[in-house]
Amino acid sequence: MSNQDAELPEETVWQGKFITAKKRGKWEYAGRARGIRAAAIIAVDEEGYVLLVEQYRVPLGRTCLEVPAGLIGDDDGSEDESPETAAVRELEEETGYTAAHMENLGEFYSSPGMVSESFTLLRASGLTRVGEGGGTDSEDITVHRVKLDHLPQFVAAWRAKGHAVDVRIAMLMAAGFIGEDKA
Repeated sequence: MSNQDAELPEETVWQGKFITAKKRGKWEYAGRARGIRAAAIIAVDEEGYVLLVEQYRVPLGRTCLEVPAGLIGDDDGSEDESPETAAVRELEEETGYTAAHMENLGEFYSSPGMVSESFTLLRASGLTRVGEGGGTDSEDITVHRVKLDHLPQFVAAWRAKGHAVDVRIAMLMAAGFIGEDKA
């Protein structure tokens, strides 16, 4: 299958520090500036609890429930940072947990018709609590430790309050996605 717009040149319409608006043929889309990528972390501890984070998201105008995540190589001098290194850093910053192992599950796209950004999904294991979490000084993150078996009810209650839910949480509720049969 081919698309006639695929062969046309990509045009940068606008670029900020983190986001670039682009156009190719009739398509308009956004992407990360400067080649910045993202890492998202699935962190389930030995007791069957998943670590989730809550933070206010300005583009949504409301609080959002998410898996821990962050940018890879967004600081000057860290352009060659690996997804695993970024994931370990972000997990600790956001949740207060560190991981003995970080498994790369691959690259995924959350909204490929509108955004060219991808994220590397990683599974954290060997979790140890080393701090409070909550993010950096510019973030206001609340950590939730939710029993994986109770996640659908937790998400339903969250949504009933009018809060947003990151699509990556749906992956946690899918049978077999994280190596467990949820049926």
